[in-house]
Amino acid sequence: MGKKAKPSVDKVVNKVNKEFEKASSQIEDLFNDALKQFDNLQQQVQEPVRKLLKEAEELREREMKRVYEEFDRRLNEFREMQDAIMERFGVASKKAEKKAKAGKKELESAAKKATKQAKGKPAASPKKPAPAKKPARSKAPAKPAAAKPKPVNKSDLTAIKGIGPATAKKMKDAGITSIEQIANPSAADQEKLQAFSSIKGFDQFGAEAKKLL
Repeated sequence: MGKKAKPSVDKVVNKVNKEFEKASSQIEDLFNDALKQFDNLQQQVQEPVRKLLKEAEELREREMKRVYEEFDRRLNEFREMQDAIMERFGVASKKAEKKAKAGKKELESAAKKATKQAKGKPAASPKKPAPAKKPARSKAPAKPAAAKPKPVNKSDLTAIKGIGPATAKKMKDAGITSIEQIANPSAADQEKLQAFSSIKGFDQFGAEAKKLL
């Protein structure tokens, strides 16, 4: 009886082992299938996320480009305004310097006269050379009179008040190359000038241009 029982136990053990191996393989297959499904699900989730990130990056680049372009435009406007202000102050300072020099000359001549008169009347001969200095004074005002008739460079658009070098360059690129085109614009010139209507003092460009002709 003992010999018969032993083989039956071996059979049970073998059967259990086979069932265990079968169950293990089934579990492994299920686990592998679960991993595959997880990978597929992960790819399905990652794809929309990638698209969303790509769209966000493109939107950010477009907005940054727009901001940079707006900044450049504002900077150019500021530079044009700065050039116009510097030109106006430059002209005003030159006029002030001329007036100051003329006043200084008049004071110096008046001081010389006063010192000569204070030295005494006996010096009759020194008074005679005084008329010789008067012609020199008459020559001094003749210099500015000769400077006035200087011909205006009609191609220099910066001679018009309010137009700086940057604006003048843009106008020339647009086809406005002469002061006459601003003073007496044709229909075509008026259309070209409308592109600069946003510039400060645009309404006075025509009047200022006519003053120079």
